[in-house]
Amino acid sequence: MKVHNYKIKNNFEQAEGATCETCRKITLNGIGLLSGAQLKYIAFISMLIDHTNKTLLYPYLDGGIISAVSDVFDVLGRIAFPIFIYMLVEGYFHTRNKWKYLGMLLIFGVISEIPYDMFSSGVFFEWNANNIMFTLAMVLAMIWIIDVLRKKMEKLPKAVWFIATIPIVAIVCLISMNLAVDYDYHAILIGYFLYIFHEKSAIAIPFCYLAMFKEPWALLGFGLTLTYNGKRGRQNKLVNYLFYPVHMLILGIIRMCLGL
Repeated sequence: MKVHNYKIKNNFEQAEGATCETCRKITLNGIGLLSGAQLKYIAFISMLIDHTNKTLLYPYLDGGIISAVSDVFDVLGRIAFPIFIYMLVEGYFHTRNKWKYLGMLLIFGVISEIPYDMFSSGVFFEWNANNIMFTLAMVLAMIWIIDVLRKKMEKLPKAVWFIATIPIVAIVCLISMNLAVDYDYHAILIGYFLYIFHEKSAIAIPFCYLAMFKEPWALLGFGLTLTYNGKRGRQNKLVNYLFYPVHMLILGIIRMCLGL
């Protein structure tokens, strides 16, 4: 009887320990409900709402129902960017060809520039505003450099590597500001924190939120990243890349035709 009771107690303690470990992982990594594809679809809808708001509603704000709708759209539009940059960092860890990944971002950055300028400035080319694809490419390049450095310094204390990353991040932040890329240093810092706390997403969120202090409703997007289940989901990579320049081209044409 004593042996039997001991086994029951031992099994209970093991089960309790496993449950605590599971809870710890859920707390740090989030709750896996949505695939990468589903999160991207949410981000696409959010981005479309935000850009439609800026193009078609902002010029007509005079109070009343239009202003109320615009305010709601503005909140919903803050969801997109946190998801996109989160999925970029996830993509870094899962892609089989980082050079191809970086190349695609740069190519579509070039493709998207005229549509972006048409949408954001109402002109065909604006030197002082560059689209988010270039920003994401800079984030990807930065975490790649930092990751290579980590592997080369793995025999040293982790604190040494961490300190060595600070000037790299600072330089990339300055470059992003000088090139006037969308979200500039905010995006660089967010990408850095998501990389540093890659396996502990919940810990990264407060740091990311502080890095994006100008957009308080971005917390909605960061919160949704905690629902990522680690699965890619069904998606078309080319469509994902094309959505950005195509929808901005359409909105840019509308803006320029209406003289907004």
